[in-house]
Amino acid sequence: MAEDLKIRVGAGLGTGTAPEEFGAAVDLLEQAGVDSLWLPEAVYSPRIDPVVGLTHALARTSKLKVGTGVMVLPGRDPVLVAKQLASLAALAPKRVLPVFGLKPARDAELPLFPVPPGRRAAVFDESLLLIKALLEQEEVTFEGEFFRVEGVGLGLRPLKRLDLWLGGKAPGALRRIGRLADGWLASFLTPEEARAGRETIQEAAAEAGREVEADHFGISLIVAEDGIPDALAASVAARSDADPSRLIAGSWSAARDLLGEYIDGGLSKFVLYPAGPEPIERFVENFAEYAIPLQN
Repeated sequence: MAEDLKIRVGAGLGTGTAPEEFGAAVDLLEQAGVDSLWLPEAVYSPRIDPVVGLTHALARTSKLKVGTGVMVLPGRDPVLVAKQLASLAALAPKRVLPVFGLKPARDAELPLFPVPPGRRAAVFDESLLLIKALLEQEEVTFEGEFFRVEGVGLGLRPLKRLDLWLGGKAPGALRRIGRLADGWLASFLTPEEARAGRETIQEAAAEAGREVEADHFGISLIVAEDGIPDALAASVAARSDADPSRLIAGSWSAARDLLGEYIDGGLSKFVLYPAGPEPIERFVENFAEYAIPLQN
């Protein structure tokens, strides 16, 4: 199965990348031939907003793809999100990679994405359906529980259908991906857990009478340059019983080995993030040595 998958490895920037360094980092990734740049949603942090960063990165490059890894959807107006995506796809065809999530990683940011109590998953589903309709149809009439539009269109649609991927690993999230999404970008799962998640998604897709393409399954992986920092290991231990070395790569050679296991499990899209303040130049140098050769 792995022989038939298109393996691609993208990069994320570390939390230590200052705004004034962002442009130079983007340029370096483009020059090094890195497939894609991924920008997570972290409002209360120094990270650049994913939509703003995505726009800036696309504007200064010609080949680099840019994705949101991941951006919270429930609590945003889906019509405005669809318009942003359609605009970006028109300005940078085939280089926009949206990935959405149910809620922010940090509980303190949850009030920033308000939804009716107990209805976040339902709002997520409806938002996704409305966005898909607006991106694919010239005129949309949609009447749901939370959103309603009648006979409207965005005025522009992507020339190539824009795939909408989702994050998440809870059973409900995996079933949602199978029912509604075009792909999966996971995080903090062992290779064995990732394989099981992929199988669950494919089963849910089959039950819904649809298919998620075989090479539309991926995972984000943090790579430590020289051993997993104690604070990071403790953070991971708080959310998983797995050995941290099965969730985080303690070296670049360990990252290469873990990616091989994920590939054996049917995953083919990867995003590597630096674990610490590794200079972007060294990160890209290691990326070129250990990650790019895995691509086919």
